Amino acid sequence: MRKYPFLIKALPLLIIITLTSCGSRSAKLIPLRDFFRNPDQAVFRISPDGKHLALLKPYQNRMNLFVRLIGSTETARVTSVTDRDLSHYFWKGNKHLIYLKDNKGDENYHIFVTGLDNRATKDLTPFPGVRAMIIDDLPDLDRYLIIGLNQRQREVFDAYRLDILSGKLEMIARNPGSIIGWGTDHSGKLRLAMTTEGLRHRILFRRSEKETFYPIISFDFRDDFDSLFFTFDNKQLYVLSNLGRDKDAIVRFDPESRKEVEVLFERPDVDIDGLSYSRKRKVLLTAFYTTWKLERHFFDREIEKYFNFVKSRLPGCEVRFVDNDKREEHFIIRTFSDRSLGSAYLFDAIDQKLTKLADISPWLDQDQLSEVKPISYLSRDGLKINGYLTIPKGKNPRQLPIIILPHGGPWARDEWGYDPEVQFLANRGYAILQMNFRGSTGYGKKFEQAGNKEWGKKMQDDISDGVAWLIKQGISDPRRIGIYGASYGGYAVLAGLAFTPDLYACGVDYVGISNMFTFLKTIPPYWKPDLLMMYERVGDPVKDQKLLEAVSPVFHVDSIKAPLMVVQGAKDPRVNINESNQIVTALRKRGVEVEYLVKENEGHGFQNEENRFAVYSAMEKFFAKYLNRK
Repeated sequence: MRKYPFLIKALPLLIIITLTSCGSRSAKLIPLRDFFRNPDQAVFRISPDGKHLALLKPYQNRMNLFVRLIGSTETARVTSVTDRDLSHYFWKGNKHLIYLKDNKGDENYHIFVTGLDNRATKDLTPFPGVRAMIIDDLPDLDRYLIIGLNQRQREVFDAYRLDILSGKLEMIARNPGSIIGWGTDHSGKLRLAMTTEGLRHRILFRRSEKETFYPIISFDFRDDFDSLFFTFDNKQLYVLSNLGRDKDAIVRFDPESRKEVEVLFERPDVDIDGLSYSRKRKVLLTAFYTTWKLERHFFDREIEKYFNFVKSRLPGCEVRFVDNDKREEHFIIRTFSDRSLGSAYLFDAIDQKLTKLADISPWLDQDQLSEVKPISYLSRDGLKINGYLTIPKGKNPRQLPIIILPHGGPWARDEWGYDPEVQFLANRGYAILQMNFRGSTGYGKKFEQAGNKEWGKKMQDDISDGVAWLIKQGISDPRRIGIYGASYGGYAVLAGLAFTPDLYACGVDYVGISNMFTFLKTIPPYWKPDLLMMYERVGDPVKDQKLLEAVSPVFHVDSIKAPLMVVQGAKDPRVNINESNQIVTALRKRGVEVEYLVKENEGHGFQNEENRFAVYSAMEKFFAKYLNRK
C-alpha cells in the first residue's frame, strides 16, 4: 500500500575520478535498434507445479505470451495481441495465465485470462475508462483473484472477488471515499486498508472479514508506514517504517497493542526497500536495500545457500531470484550487469543444477559497452548527492560532450544496472551523468522531504551542481552539455533551459511538465485523494501561486534560447499532452527551434517497438547536431 503515486524512473565526498580508458580504441558503433528492440525471449515464469514455463516472445512485433514444457525448447503461443506489448503477467493455477493491458497507454488496465488448453482469451474487466489492479493474486486458489476497480467512482477503488472462469465479480468491500490501498492476510482475507484524510494517513485493521475495520495507527503523510505482509499466524504485520527514525526499517507491528514490537533490520545510511518470505516454509528470507547496488541481508540459511551457489556459478553478474514453483524446488534466475541485460536460468535446488533458458540480448557485446561508475558530490548547500557516471568506452574522460540525465518521479531514484538509453548515448560518444537529487527516495526521510516545494529551485540546483562538478573535474566540455529526461526528468530539462539558460547547449523533454497549474488540474482521477499531499510536496495553486508561477517553465520561455526537442504520448494520463503543446507553442512564437514528436497510440513513455525506434532516432540526430560541434 503505497503512500503516494509516482510520476513515471557509501562513497567518499567530492571524489576526484581518475578514469582510464577501457581500451586503446573507441567502441564500434552499434545499430540503434539493437538497444531498443524487443528481446527474442524474456520475462520467464514457472507454473506452480513446476512443469511449464511461460515467457514473452515477439508475435507480429508485439511481445506475447508463450508456454513451453520444462526441458523442451519448443514454445506454443497463447496470446495474439497486436496493438501493444504485453509485460505484466502471472500464472493462475497450472492451466491459466493472467495479464494486464491498457489501451494506447491510457493506463486504464484491464485484467485478461488465457487458458493453456484452448488458448481462449477473455477480458475479465471490460469496462470503458475503468482501471483494474491486483490486490491479491491468491496463489493457493486457482479460480479467484481479489482486485480493485474504480468502476463505481473514478477517484477510488472498491475491492472485488473475481472468478476467472465465470467472470463473476463480487464486491467484498466498498470504498467510503478515503481508502487508497487494501491489504490481505496469508489466507487471502481482506483485513487492511490505508486511508488518507487531509495530510494524514491511517491504517485500518480488522480481525476477520466479518468484523468492521478500525484504525490502529495514524501518521503524517511525510512518514512511511507501508504494510508488507502479515506474520505467518496472521496476527501481526511486517512493515517498512520510518516512524521515529530517518530511514525506513523492517519492523514487526502488533495491531492489538498498536505498537512496534521489534526492529528486524535497518541501515544507518539508506532505506530498506523490501522483505521476502517463503510461502511454503513460512520463514523470512531476505531484506533488500540499495547503496549504489542492490544488497541483501539474509534471514534464512537455505536461501542464502542457494544464492551463494548460483552466484558462484555465475561470477561477475548481478543475480536475482525472480520466481519459483509451489514446492520451492525450481527457481527462475535473472542475471544482469551495467553492460548487459544478462540471461535467464532455471535453477533446480534439489539437484543443484543450473540451466540457461535464454540470453536476453545476445546481439549486444558487453565488451563494447560502457561501465557505469558510482560518484558523489556536494550540493551548494552541503548535501551529499549520489549518482552514476558513464564514460564512453575507450574515451579519455577529458573535455567530453555530456548528457545530463535526471530521473523521473521525482519520488524515485536511479540505481546501478543496465539502462539502454545510457548505453546507447555512451555508444554515440557522450558521457552521461545521473544523479539522485534531493527529493529522491532511498536516502531517508530528511533527504526526501528536502525536495518539498523545491521543484525548479534546490532540486534543480542539485542538477546544476552536478554539471559544475563535471566541469571542475575537467570531464566535461562546458560548451557541449545537453540535458535529457522523462516525466519529472522532462520537467527538469525545461527548468534547466529556462532557469540556467547558459548551462546547456540543448535539451530533450520526454513527457515533461511545463505548467504546474495545468498539471495539477489534469492528474488522473485516482490521484485526487492524494491531491492535498501533492500541494504540500509541489505547491498549492492558490496559496503558492507565486511559487508555481516562478517554477513553471512555460511562464519563462523568454529565457529559453537553447534548441529543444519535445516527445509526447497523446494518451498520457499523468502528464497531459497540453503540457507539451503549451511549451512548444510558446517557444515557436518566439522563434526558438523546437522539434516535436507525438505518437497517438502511446501514453507516459513509448512502449511499442517502432515508436521507440522513432524517438531515439530523432534524439540521436538532435544531440549530434548540437553537441558534436566544437
